[in-house]
Parts: sequence; structure tokens; C-alpha cells
Amino acid sequence: MAFQRSYRLNLLRLIVLLLVALAGIKFLFRDSFTLELHKHVSKDSGFWGDTGDAGQDAGPQSQALELSVAKITAPRQEPGQQVPRDISATEMRLVHLDLKGAAPKVSYLEQVFPLLSQLGATGVLIEYEDMFPFKGELEILKSPYAYSEEDIEQIQQLAELHKLEVVPLVQTFGHVEFILKHEKYQHLREVERFPNSFNPHIPDTLALLKSILSQVIEKHRRSTWIHIGADEVFHLGEGMDSKNWMSRNKGDTGTMYLKHIKEVLGFIATQYWGLRALMWDDMLRKISVGALQESGIAKHVSPVVWFYAPDFEAEQIEPFLAKYMESGFEAVWFASAFKGTTGPAQTWPPLSYHLKNHLSWLKVIQALPRLAPLRFQGIVLTGWQRVPDGGVAWDPLPLSSPSPGGFTEETKRKVLDTLGFQSMQLEQSTCEGRGAFPGAEIYHMVEQVNGHLKESILKALEEESAIKGWFSPYHRKRQFGNPRNMESFGSKVLKLHEDWESFVRDLHAHLERVYFPDTVEEWMEENVNPYLDQLRDLVRDYRAIIRLNARPKVT
Repeated sequence: MAFQRSYRLNLLRLIVLLLVALAGIKFLFRDSFTLELHKHVSKDSGFWGDTGDAGQDAGPQSQALELSVAKITAPRQEPGQQVPRDISATEMRLVHLDLKGAAPKVSYLEQVFPLLSQLGATGVLIEYEDMFPFKGELEILKSPYAYSEEDIEQIQQLAELHKLEVVPLVQTFGHVEFILKHEKYQHLREVERFPNSFNPHIPDTLALLKSILSQVIEKHRRSTWIHIGADEVFHLGEGMDSKNWMSRNKGDTGTMYLKHIKEVLGFIATQYWGLRALMWDDMLRKISVGALQESGIAKHVSPVVWFYAPDFEAEQIEPFLAKYMESGFEAVWFASAFKGTTGPAQTWPPLSYHLKNHLSWLKVIQALPRLAPLRFQGIVLTGWQRVPDGGVAWDPLPLSSPSPGGFTEETKRKVLDTLGFQSMQLEQSTCEGRGAFPGAEIYHMVEQVNGHLKESILKALEEESAIKGWFSPYHRKRQFGNPRNMESFGSKVLKLHEDWESFVRDLHAHLERVYFPDTVEEWMEENVNPYLDQLRDLVRDYRAIIRLNARPKVT
């Protein structure tokens, strides 16, 4: 869902950004919303099928979702299993943990969950991808550093201890690169060249999804919700099977999309009674009301409306809400973003940008009664790590904080006290103070890398006149130099190198307490080594050439 995910940074700035957002939402969330409204009909059009009222519609192939189970009952209960609480009328606040990049160790989540709960979260939306301990035929999908089954159980116990519901997210249509990149599953691609999306016409696709969903759900028997993803199904309709299907059935991409979603929801509803489903809403926005009504999916899933722009008006969301209300949905969720979403190479989260996004969503929540008669069920604070699988990782979970017209000074002070900061500068995306949250040391160390590493090294390499004049790339290539001249800058360069190497060793050690080795390696390669390697090379050449004692240059 974010566009082109990127830099897998430090989940640590995470706490700062995310938590101020959570606190604001906690204090400003309205207790209840009335369900009256004036109607509005969306007028989307085009490739996805004709829009309009229920009577005219596009989806000739779509049929109401008929399930063998007419009555929704509680999920199957294991011996000794706690009966899930009824949260159907509860406004939930979920923090999204996108584990496709920078998945933290369970020991770190043990420190984070209490803080999330303290600041107002009621649950975590966990997008495991290859961090789930898949078994059997699916074992190929898991990372070498995937959580164990014991880890999954511990995560849920920790969440339960801090009154957080765990909602697993399984992508079931698009953003399935972690599956389709494997040769074993390449035949399930919608377009052969791209691993983004499933071909919904191959029977093996649904069979595979049933296996994935079953393994994940079976390990989350406490959960009352499942999120099926289903956003950004890139290239849908471009594969030959899809073109043939649309031609034979006089259908369009929208009805084809709904057909697959119905099958996924039908499996969940029949196999896991009472398990509520969520899905991202973007693919629904251009599907006609009639097609949505005929599909019957509104009985079995709640749309999560996401929008990540920093400033927007509630009225911009109104057409989506009106469409979903008319299509038969009774409840809706919203999604803001506290990290990611601002560019493919974002290494430090823009605090002000994400804060404005949160505040815009608060306005939508407050305006909901007049926008559409939909029950507001909850909000997801999304924190995207990378898009797609194979892209570099993004910034850490962003820190949202108070701004004029939104958070009160009292709320701001409570949040700063909780996080252990004296103040924060929105436009500079920085916070002053030692910090008292899990990972505060990394926060400050990454701040040093972000603000000073590149600058100090490039200054030494490019602005030091002695180096440019007496130890140029040509001197280094031909391995010659006057020791007297070289010693004029040598001590400074060696000290700079020693200081940064010592700093990076400490940073590496701190990162390893939170992240797995592959994450630490990637972060170092993307954020430290491109600059520090230049200094390392300079020092290596300096030490080698000064030992030559001014011999003639190599020709």
C-alpha cells in the first residue's frame, strides 16, 4: 500500500513518531458517533465498469456470496482457549507492524507493547510475510530469520498481557512478491515478468492461499480479526488468462477482482466462523456500486480506507464512504501513516508530514456522522517498511506530534514526558532530550549518522586542500606522496576514521539487540558504508603510501 516502499531504517525512531500520534488519537478520539447523514453518490467511471445505482450495473458475472453457513457463531474454541471478547461496537486503534523489512526481535516487542498500550493502542496489525514460521510445502516462503512457532505464541501472550489484540495481515491478491519471487510459484503470476500479483484464474492460486491463511489463522486463535490485504493489485487484467476471462464473461477488471475476493472471504467465513475480515479499500474505489452489491462481500468484510497525504479535507473521503454505504457495508475503518509513504529513499521520517496526515484523519472521524451513516470501527496507524519485496527498506515508525489546532499543550507535555524528551521540532523532525523509550540509544545514534556522517567525511575528502593537493586520486592510483606533506593532514584523517569506526561498532551492537543480522547488514550497507568506506579507503591508501617513504610513482 504505500507506493514504492524503501529504506529499512531503525524501527526506533519508530517509537517517537508513532507514539505521539497514538497519544493524540487517544486523547482526541471521540467516544461515539451518531449514524445520521446526507447521502452522496460516487461517480467513478472507466476501466473498472460502469458506476451508477444498484439497478444498472456492471457485474453481470458477479453473484451474491452464498455461504453454507447462514449464522455467524463464535470461532472454534480450543480446550482452555479464552472466548474472544465482542468488539463489534468498539473503536479500535491498531498499530501496523510491517515485517517485510526490519522485523524486530521478540525481546524488543516485549519492551514496545507496554508503551503502545500506555499511549492508547488497542491492538497491533502484524504483516508477517516471510517472518511467519510456515511449515510443510510452504516452508520455502519463510526467511532464515523467521519467528519460530514459540515466538508467535510469545508475541500474542505479550499483546494479551498489555490488552492489545493481534490482527494478522495476509496479502491475498497483490503485494505477494515474497511468494511469487520463488520459482516454485512463478506460474501463479498474473503477468509472467512481475511477481506483484496472483493470477486469480489458476486453481492453484486459491489452494495456496487457503494453505497460507490456514497456517496463519491456526496460530492466532485468540484473534477476532483477519486482514486480507487485497490492495494495489498491479497488472490485474493484463495476463492472458484474465483477458480471456473478461472476453468470455463480458466482464471487467472490477468484477474479476470481486470474484477472487469472494472466494477468499468464502473460505474464511466457512472455515473460521465469526472471524471478522478487513481489507484495504483502494481497489474498491473504482468498482461500481452495483457490482459491489451483487458480490455480497459487504456482509463479510469491512473496508479500511487509507489516504496518506499530509493535508486533506473530510469531503475528499466522502465519495468513498457514500459508495460503501450504498454498497451495503455497515462499518468502516480508516488508515493513516506514521512511517513510510513519502518516497522510495526515505531515511529519516518527516515528522510534520505524518502529523498532518493524522490530524486530517481526526477531522474525518469527527465529520463521519454527516458524511455517511457508517459505523466507525477503528483506525490503523500504518508503518510501511518497503514496497515491494526487493526494494530497500524505509524510515522507522514515524513520530507524530502536536501542532497548532490539533493537540493541546497538555497532551503534548504528557507525550514528551512519557518519551523522555524536553521538546520536539516538527519541521526539523528532531526531538531534544535523552529519551526514555525502548531504543532511545539507537534513535540518537542514527540521528548522528543521518546528520553528521556523510557531511564530515565528504568535507574531509573534498574540502581539505592538503588532501586535494598532496594526496589526490592520482597520487593514490600511482602510489606516491611526500611524507612531509601527507603528515600535515594525516593525524586529522586518522582521528576522524578512528572516531567513526568506534561509533559504528557501538551502533552495530545496539542494532543487534533489536534486529536480526540481515537487517543490521542492510541498514549499514545503505546508510553507513557508502560514506565510511570512502574514508576507510583513504586511510588504507594513506598508511600504505606513507610507508613507501616517497619512492617514485608507479607508472
